[in-house]
This record gives sequence, structure tokens and C-alpha cells, in this order.
Amino acid sequence: MPKSKKTLVVCLLFPLIAGGVSGFLTRNGMETFAYLNKPPLSPPGIVFTIVWTVLYLMMGLASWLVLTSGERPEQIRQALFFYVVQLIVNVLWPVFFFSLGWYLFSFFWLLLLFVLILVVIWLFSDLSQTAAWLMVPYLIWTVFAGYLNLGVYLLN
Repeated sequence: MPKSKKTLVVCLLFPLIAGGVSGFLTRNGMETFAYLNKPPLSPPGIVFTIVWTVLYLMMGLASWLVLTSGERPEQIRQALFFYVVQLIVNVLWPVFFFSLGWYLFSFFWLLLLFVLILVVIWLFSDLSQTAAWLMVPYLIWTVFAGYLNLGVYLLN
């Protein structure tokens, strides 16, 4: 499969749209978040938007590198399957946290997401080391999100 610009654009847009859907479903979430007791190191709301946009673009680029790696199609399909699964889990977390206020459940949901991201990194690493490394900041941010999530649960 050629590394076309069209394929790259689709791969970049896919996680951005997923994030947009999540943002739409929880559009009043940051207002609620503003009134919660938060743990130390909680960034201002705008930081979340900026960081997630960058992370979604990095995810999209990683998926494009995997898709166009030229490796065995079944190996690519498996890696991208788990990529899509983790993205669905990612999209649902803000619904549980912001819309439903299920703070403890949301923390355990983030643990599931963490494991899925590890699986994706492992699968991506067999296809593209660069793709795997592009997922690492997302993993780190998920750990930080877990800290914030657990802090909100304990403080509210």
C-alpha cells in the first residue's frame, strides 16, 4: 500500500474525530471539573485540549506508519484492531468521568486503557519502532490522567 497523503490524512483525522466525538459528548465536562477538588499538579483546562490534540495527531501518525509498513497484512490488522479498541476505550472515559461522575469506575477504566495502550505499543513495535515510540507520550499522559482521576475520586 503506498504511503499516500490521502491515507495519512484519514489516519490523522480518525483519532481527532474520535476525540471530537468524546468532547461533544462531554461538552460541559470542564465546567464541572472546575468545581471539583483536584490533586496537586492539575493543569488548567486549556492544557487538556492542547495535549489531547497533539496526542491524537501522534496516534494518527503512528497508525499510518503501521498501516503503510509493508509488513504482513494479518499482523497490521491485529495491531490496528487493538488500536481502534483502545481508542474506543479512550473516547468512553470522559463520558464515565465527566458526564456520569463515576470517578472510581473511571480510574479502573483508565487502567484498562493503560493495558490496551501497552498492547498497542508492543504490536506496533513489531511493525514500526517509530510508531511504537509515538504512542509512548500517550501512555505517559494516561498515567498522569490516572493520577488526576484517582485524586478527584479521593478528594470529592
